[in-house]
Amino acid sequence: MKIWVLNPPFLPKFSRPQRSPAVTKSGTVYFPIWQAYCVGVLEEAGHQVTFTDAPVSNVTREDTVRMAATLLPDLIVMDTSTPSIENDIQVAQAIREAAPQAFLVAVGTHASAEPQETLEECPAFDAIARHEYEYTIRELAAGLARLPKTPRDDVLESIEGLSYRDKQGSVQNNPRRPLIENLDELPWVSKVYKKHLDIRHYFNPNGRFPMVTLFTGRGCPFQCSFCVYPQTMTGHKYRYRSIADVVEEVQYVVREFPEARSIWFEDDTLTAESKRCHEFSEAMIASGARIPWQANARCDLDLHSMQKLKKAGCRELCVGFESANQETLDEIQKGTKTAGMFEFMCNARKAGIYIHGCFMVGFAGETPEAVKSTVDLAIKLRPDTVQFYPVMVYPGTRAYEEYKTKGWLTATRYADWLTPDGLHNCVVCNESMTSAQLVQACDDARRRFYLRPSYFVYKVTQLIRHPGDIVRTVKAARVFLKHLIHGSRLPVKR
Repeated sequence: MKIWVLNPPFLPKFSRPQRSPAVTKSGTVYFPIWQAYCVGVLEEAGHQVTFTDAPVSNVTREDTVRMAATLLPDLIVMDTSTPSIENDIQVAQAIREAAPQAFLVAVGTHASAEPQETLEECPAFDAIARHEYEYTIRELAAGLARLPKTPRDDVLESIEGLSYRDKQGSVQNNPRRPLIENLDELPWVSKVYKKHLDIRHYFNPNGRFPMVTLFTGRGCPFQCSFCVYPQTMTGHKYRYRSIADVVEEVQYVVREFPEARSIWFEDDTLTAESKRCHEFSEAMIASGARIPWQANARCDLDLHSMQKLKKAGCRELCVGFESANQETLDEIQKGTKTAGMFEFMCNARKAGIYIHGCFMVGFAGETPEAVKSTVDLAIKLRPDTVQFYPVMVYPGTRAYEEYKTKGWLTATRYADWLTPDGLHNCVVCNESMTSAQLVQACDDARRRFYLRPSYFVYKVTQLIRHPGDIVRTVKAARVFLKHLIHGSRLPVKR
């Protein structure tokens, strides 16, 4: 079967696969890792697959329509996100006109969270593969190959994880597909990158450029109310690949991508399980794979664990501190303590691991004074880099439902999640602060943190000592500085 896996066109460098999709202030562009895994599964099943990542390849909507008419695929798998969904629907409708024979299925966080609405809003979509979708798409491809011998609805109604429009036009939501337990069954995503993508199109300022993004596991055992992936894609059970399988793929990356300067492990929380974290570190050390890597973590790691990670090649951890206020952390079910944050940062410096600190403002009960205390905390903690954002809420998360119920969701349409330039927009307020005030607070926080003379001295010293960081720092700064100086200038709802 001819299958086209498409990350559809939108704004240039629009990073649809990340947790908060946007054109970012730092120039970050994520690998389309979910779709890449799907490509690998489909190719392993013997299908002929074309993989197009339009936003990074300068493929326009007009180019996409021409490709649809030329490729004439039997099945099209198209990604979606909340900020881009209005565009995604328009692209789907244009593709439908160019390739009326194709079965068009939507995937991704937004379609998974709002399958009924998405199908009702977009007649061009034949179906939605919800949540973790590789096996749903594989089964769908096999079922479509049986047409017309088997009636269409008979094929579709048997596929777990699929929402579709039946022959009467009604939306049917099949039972949820169980999440994949044996992740070693999945083909290596790095082999899909090697065949279909150019790793230089992707960038994360937290790691040396160019990098390769991998999973060592899926799902997160923690319950943060705002985090979109565990609630729409991966679930709250951390499912692991075998450490041997991960290390073998790392060695493949080192061998087959000689230009790669780092690896990003995109697990929700790589360090969630201490025993596995240590075993992974020991296996990486034993493998002799000498490549720096980064991962997501929490601010509760002990010194011994961080020393192990450092020896295994860990260069930086991305950590959600979120707030200086313990009541806020408890309210959002973060499960961390402000009291341990300084010890964590002290341990990170002792271990020689950089920390990228993530902070958010606009939670329930937060006042301007509470926000200031969070900024003060960030400065006192002294992570290598930081990000400050208003609370990001997306359909499918508890935070979205909370803000919607309280009347704190200021967006009137999904396009409001972005500015006209594609940057993150603020779509929330709370009982004390308007959207505009939250945006201004974040702009002020970034200036307070980054424009300190002590930070400038720290960064210059770092680049002298570690010249390998120059490329990623300059690449990020080239985009980031103009936003730092001029502010967000966002069309927020007041």
